[in-house]
Amino acid sequence: MIEKHLIGRLDDLADPGSREFAIQTAHSSLRGFVVRKRDTVFAYVNRCPHAGHILNRSPDSFLSVDREKIMCRSHGALFAIDTGVCVEGICLGERLQRIPVHLHEGLISLAYDAVQARWVETQDRFAASEAQPRK
Repeated sequence: MIEKHLIGRLDDLADPGSREFAIQTAHSSLRGFVVRKRDTVFAYVNRCPHAGHILNRSPDSFLSVDREKIMCRSHGALFAIDTGVCVEGICLGERLQRIPVHLHEGLISLAYDAVQARWVETQDRFAASEAQPRK
């Protein structure tokens, strides 16, 4: 069974911009964030690969001052938006854990496969009325 979770609308996200989310399912919980870069959206688990803590100190604040990279607010490591790879800082070469994200008709969403117990890519298209609202 695929559980669908609506994160928000692309138009509501600055370019570049970021938004955090927390999703609780019957089988999983996830703290993550999405980043918009032009008309593409990337999603990652909100966890520093070096220290294991969350990346942001304030809501929706994941980008560097120039808004070109994702930044760990604890130790200043910088990650490429499109790959999640650390390009500068203490965890150079390590990467953020990517989450498959779906963008369809301006809606940003995630899909969880309860049978496989993981976040998945899916070719299924769904409308906002089918998606679980973000919590």
